[in-house]
Amino acid sequence: MASSSCSLSSLMIFLVVVTFVSPICSTSRRALIDPKAMQIGFRVDLKHVDSGGNRTKFERLQRAMKRGNFRLQRLNEMVAKTDSEVSSPVYHGKGEFLMNLSIGTPPEPYSAIMDTGSDIIWTQCKPCQQCFDVPTPVFDPTKSSSFSQLPCSSSLCSALQFTYCGTDGCEYLYRYGFNSLSSSIQGAMATETFTFGKVSVPNIEFGCGKNHTGSAFSIVAGLVGLSRGPLSLVSQLGAPKFSYCLTSIYDSSETSTLLIGSLAIVNSTGGKNSIITTPLIPNPSKPYFYYFSLQGITVGDTALPITFPLNQDGSGGIIIDSGTTITYLEQSTFDLVKKEFISQTRLSVDKSGSTGLDLCFTLPSNASVVDVTPKLVFHFDGADMELPFENYMIQLSDMGLMCLAMNGSSFGMSVFGNVQQQNMMVIHDLAKETLSLIPTQCNQL
Repeated sequence: MASSSCSLSSLMIFLVVVTFVSPICSTSRRALIDPKAMQIGFRVDLKHVDSGGNRTKFERLQRAMKRGNFRLQRLNEMVAKTDSEVSSPVYHGKGEFLMNLSIGTPPEPYSAIMDTGSDIIWTQCKPCQQCFDVPTPVFDPTKSSSFSQLPCSSSLCSALQFTYCGTDGCEYLYRYGFNSLSSSIQGAMATETFTFGKVSVPNIEFGCGKNHTGSAFSIVAGLVGLSRGPLSLVSQLGAPKFSYCLTSIYDSSETSTLLIGSLAIVNSTGGKNSIITTPLIPNPSKPYFYYFSLQGITVGDTALPITFPLNQDGSGGIIIDSGTTITYLEQSTFDLVKKEFISQTRLSVDKSGSTGLDLCFTLPSNASVVDVTPKLVFHFDGADMELPFENYMIQLSDMGLMCLAMNGSSFGMSVFGNVQQQNMMVIHDLAKETLSLIPTQCNQL
């Protein structure tokens, strides 16, 4: 580690700003950080996948709903699989937020999906027998002096469920879904130096993909997993916590933030009194996901008789996910929420189905939507959170509509989506096994 007398560096690479609390000395030599060091911490700026496009709010909503429905189906396929079905692994594709990083020595810049529901880090590699047709470059390991293939004897190779010993050492095959939108990624596991700004982290294990099929990835062909799995970025770094703060998905000019390790709770504008903390719940049969305890929902003054139990077979419960746009509630639960909103919202229900959302209201020309909409409170284990209006209602003024940012899930699982998380510092404390949410102006971090 560098001397503590050195000053902190704040470094920018393309759309990503990365700040390490481990200081950099005044030298031209690239600093190497021990990836297991608990003191490591950095900041990465995130861009929404639809940023930069000249799209209307409705068009962005339609695209987000398509991605969300795809992702929910993939999440359910993962949860529904039993141990006897692991020969056909399923991982969900698509994503909502992108992060830039660099790979190799010398470092080459790449863009990847940030995903709290995936454990692996991967990108496309040359020679690529079949690659996803995306505008991002393909990594060439022959041009990097720090690239090394992972042997089959590696402890992580043997620990992973979906790897096998092949001609290139430890190899993997991941499948994203089963229908016409399905994709598969296949390649060799390797170690490489990943760089954020001018600070490098050596020996990160990742998937070097060389045979990719399907259409699950259309923006970038790379992913950084932040789940509880052994190959996720936070697991490999030994980071005790990570957090993110997501700006509104409807403002493409704003930048969201990912904080890893020791920076995971700094610069929150919410204050200690507004912190909502609830336990993370382990699910032994599906250990990668971040389950938490949601014990009820109140609409207006009506407390609904609902719970989200995690069953012994691993089904049920609710997860928090960075890559799902809106919240999906198990269908019978959502029906109760929907019925109560219809009862308490003094507006006509829109039945056109034009938005892809299950409940929309027709807006009068001069009404204050806040005055006619009931409050929404989520009751976590140990804390209650009243959501801001914009975190559960989507106003489409040009269409004269206001829609509940939730849908029913016929798959039986529930997901707390990123519309409900916007302008919240979402802290995953992996040491304390807690999830915290702090109201925060994310564009001011």
